[in-house]
Amino acid sequence: MNANSNILIRNIRTGDNPVLAQIIRSTLREFGADHPGTVYFDVATDSLSDLFLKEKSIYFVAHQNGNIVGGGGIYPTEGLPLDTCELVKMYLLPEARGLGLGKLIIEKCILSARAFGFSNIYIESMPELKKALKIYESLGFEYLPAPIGNSGHFGCDLWMIKKL
Repeated sequence: MNANSNILIRNIRTGDNPVLAQIIRSTLREFGADHPGTVYFDVATDSLSDLFLKEKSIYFVAHQNGNIVGGGGIYPTEGLPLDTCELVKMYLLPEARGLGLGKLIIEKCILSARAFGFSNIYIESMPELKKALKIYESLGFEYLPAPIGNSGHFGCDLWMIKKL
């Protein structure tokens, strides 16, 4: 990561909600992944800080030079085995990509998942998000033949898991 990029990663706050919702939706539009059955249409996208009040969940917000540029978190999604959480809402603005920031957030999520006692992290994604998939693969996530849990994201057709 560029030492001059002035990166800060912190936990989500209520005031972050509108900026993060805009980042998530603009990123999905950018990659042509703004279709039904994705987080693009989730009501919770507009109030992420409320969502991450749930026990054993956490959301990290990335700042670059004082501006929110994205984030990502883990969540104990309904229907997943009790030892499994989901990596969720992992999105970065274009100017924040390629700096290692996504990998840093995912690594913080992995550490948090371990601290919460999870044994696995699950991901739902889409082929349109090629660069993200490469990062997940490099961190040891493996593809699954079908979804697990009940995220409601029927628009995602790639599923991965990592044993912690």
